[in-house]
Amino acid sequence: TNEEMMSAVRQDLLKAVKILAPPLTFEAHKGQAGRVGVIGGSIEYTGAPYFAAITAMKSGADLGHVFCPDGAAQVIKSYSPDLIVHPLLSGNTPVSSADIISWFPRLHSIVIGPGLGRDPSVLSTVKKVLESAKVQDKDVVIDADGLYLIQQDPEVILGYQKAILSPNLVEFNRLYEKMFGHIPDSTDGDDQEQTMKLAKKMGGITILRKGRVDIISNGNNIVTCDEIGTPRREGGQGDLLSGSVGLFIFWARLAETRLTSVCNEPLSLIAAYCGCVLVKKCANRAYKLYGRAMLASDMVKEIPAVISDMFDESTVD
Repeated sequence: TNEEMMSAVRQDLLKAVKILAPPLTFEAHKGQAGRVGVIGGSIEYTGAPYFAAITAMKSGADLGHVFCPDGAAQVIKSYSPDLIVHPLLSGNTPVSSADIISWFPRLHSIVIGPGLGRDPSVLSTVKKVLESAKVQDKDVVIDADGLYLIQQDPEVILGYQKAILSPNLVEFNRLYEKMFGHIPDSTDGDDQEQTMKLAKKMGGITILRKGRVDIISNGNNIVTCDEIGTPRREGGQGDLLSGSVGLFIFWARLAETRLTSVCNEPLSLIAAYCGCVLVKKCANRAYKLYGRAMLASDMVKEIPAVISDMFDESTVD
């Protein structure tokens, strides 16, 4: 039955999650476990890029870079001494994009959108940066106002299969409407069918449709995450997700041979699923502690306990 199939897929995914993290070894060098770049932030939104980058680091990345406007940089630096913050994002597209792109050879993956805002000149810089990420064959995770950019100009991402988009319900409907000319309704099938259709229509990119049950599809394969999260919808949860998926897609590439031995799903689906499990587990733990008062910063505090449970934490000498 379909139910049994989904359950078998879930078992395989959980096996994949268990072995996703690179083994902890004393022989490792700084940077090998992941260098994640986050492009976003604005005068108003300084928390979002922090949440994305700090989640990547606390989940096991070695370096977290934030590329943000000058006016946001000092603020983000003050949240944490662990992040590298570059005040390079501006509406001066030729200069700003060249400065940011020069860092790309040192990054394993790029998260675009947390706290970005909708300043048209800044978005034109981000578009240029995204085009360069594609030329350099980088894994990109696109969320929040990065999705607004895609919705304005889908051409920039169509067919780029190293892209993972993580829309919420409203963002999903807008993207769907842009691609199909109408907001999805029951004639477009259920949520899973709609997600698969949109991923396929966009050329096989991966769509992580967030919800009570997260739905992840590349137009061909589909997985769901029904881990129990929280009834709270405070800002910041999506930033934890995009940052973690940015790290996990790099880990999935590193672990490709290990992963394919236990799970048939594409690497982008495994990475996205892993991020969903992490964030929902953190949300659930924070909710049990704080209830209605829980915030995204409370979820960040739960990452250590959750990852030690999710991944194999034994050290290899």
